[in-house]
Amino acid sequence: MNKISPKIQNQVAMLQQIQTQLQTVAGQKAQYEMAVREAKRAIEELSDLPDDGVVFMSVGTVMMQKKKDAVTGNLTEKIETLELRIKSLEKQETMLQGKFEQLQSSIKQALEGPAPSAS
Repeated sequence: MNKISPKIQNQVAMLQQIQTQLQTVAGQKAQYEMAVREAKRAIEELSDLPDDGVVFMSVGTVMMQKKKDAVTGNLTEKIETLELRIKSLEKQETMLQGKFEQLQSSIKQALEGPAPSAS
């Protein structure tokens, strides 16, 4: 049985680290996407409310009465910020996925050894 070289062991450790980073990024992205859906749903609900309707907004641990347009503006800004974060995470995810695939291929090639030459 072949002993795995320290170089390959290091590459495997890096591969596991990248995989963990990918999982973290995917989890954050899912949380942000859910927050965007919730904010969009809140805007939909607000659109059914008359302009002078009573609206409350959570500010920390306190619920405060706010004007409908202020709450809508706040939600819209939140959506824009979250969508920027999602795009950033998608770029990071793509970069990590590329590194992961490249490293995985390198490890596989090293473990399989040189291809036998055709005679």
